[in-house]
Amino acid sequence: MTDSNKNFYITTAISYPNGNPHIGHAYEAIITDVVARYHRIKGKNVMFLTGTDEHGIKMLQTAKKNNISAIDLANRNAPLFMQMLDQINSSHDDFIRTTEDRHAKACNEIWKRMYMNDDIYKDKYAGWYSIRDEAYYEEKELTKKENTFLSPQGTPVTWVEEESYFFKLSKYQDKLLKYYNDNPDFILPEKRKNEVVKFVESGLKDLSISRTTFDWGIKVPDDSKHVMYVWVDALTNYLTGVNYPDDSYHTYWPANFHIIGKDILRFHAVYWPAFLMSANIQLPKTIFAHGFLFNKGSKMSKSLGNVINPSDLINKYGIDQLRYFFLREVSMGNDGNYDDEGIIKRINADLANDLGNLVQRSFSMISKNCEGFIPLPGALNKEDIKINNDTVKLADRIDVLFEKIELNKILSEIWDQISNLNKYFSDQKPWELKKTDIDRMNTVLFVTVDNIRRISIMLIPFIPESANKILDLIGIDTAERSFNNIDTKDLQSFKKAIGDVKPIFPKIDE
Repeated sequence: MTDSNKNFYITTAISYPNGNPHIGHAYEAIITDVVARYHRIKGKNVMFLTGTDEHGIKMLQTAKKNNISAIDLANRNAPLFMQMLDQINSSHDDFIRTTEDRHAKACNEIWKRMYMNDDIYKDKYAGWYSIRDEAYYEEKELTKKENTFLSPQGTPVTWVEEESYFFKLSKYQDKLLKYYNDNPDFILPEKRKNEVVKFVESGLKDLSISRTTFDWGIKVPDDSKHVMYVWVDALTNYLTGVNYPDDSYHTYWPANFHIIGKDILRFHAVYWPAFLMSANIQLPKTIFAHGFLFNKGSKMSKSLGNVINPSDLINKYGIDQLRYFFLREVSMGNDGNYDDEGIIKRINADLANDLGNLVQRSFSMISKNCEGFIPLPGALNKEDIKINNDTVKLADRIDVLFEKIELNKILSEIWDQISNLNKYFSDQKPWELKKTDIDRMNTVLFVTVDNIRRISIMLIPFIPESANKILDLIGIDTAERSFNNIDTKDLQSFKKAIGDVKPIFPKIDE
């Protein structure tokens, strides 16, 4: 049996495949992929789950518009999301589709557990429902615009009346508030937690968890007239992905992180933990809500014609360049903005100039002046020791920042150290030392390359293809690319030939 402390489970929210994937889907998957890759190179047994949420009335309506069945729509569009994940270089371990048999089995089990705990009862539902959000809202939450009531997300709501099963959400109000208080990192960032606490404190009403007006969904056990409300169905995917209800689900459960958009935080931070409490299942450790991406300051909208296909940006700029831009530019948990000008500036300044130019200058010097082999250093002076120590300390700092997924801060601090390394290289002037002190030149080149090695290992989760290219150039074995290798003292392992030095990040014409 594997050591549970060595296991790490992380998920994205699952995506609705009623349309094509957009850049928001890619952004969430990139964030999750970075965290998964980081924990892998820290030596963890990582399980990274993503997938598609294929039931519900939205899928039925879109299928009807396309004159196909809902399952045909799901079968047509789910592969587009798989393709998008490949394009962003996602390292996910499983892709779940909620139409799979394994998922129906998990949903039936959690429903039965909640029912046996006396938390499910049948009644009649009457209230405001948003098809787009797959959510019910109280009238006090609505706004009115041109004779149409809108949800807090700005989506239209309609009045619905039907027989429904209800979950006793009101029973869990105090339990949830106590849990939030006892587990301060359950909801991140902090400001999002405050929003959830305020919502729960305002009072929870029992939740409608089944529908009878359509049949595209998982049937309620022992009552096939009802299908499960989409959030019972969708949220349970996180258990399905680790083989629930089989006992082996404990290998990875509870999840370390659910990475989700801020618009679905209520479902993950209120409904989901209440369902799990009812079913006597451990709660996930942290729910992290990221912000939205805006195109030139505008929210993506089909009517505005600014919904961006991720593959268009990837083809234009490159996947690592795009991953870096969004992870560096967007403050985690906040909304972010992007346009061509901003992407190009960030790529040219940070990747091409700061990192790429340093790699090019130092590696080319070794190729020309050290017979193509990384030289061994002589005695280190205080400048050498300081740059080494600062880079090693940065690895410890990164560990702390990853605990709360502060990815843009991590990249900012890595780039501060890249700037310091550039200054070290320029101040030491190895091109002049080759005329006066070859041993000192060798030491400066070694220290520079060794710190590029350390920084490249730190960058593997963020820009995996490019970071590994740099490590390939200096002959670092794949087994020596973990955080444990950052402070290695085995200098002989670096007496290796420099590869063919070509620009890692070509500049983009503005």
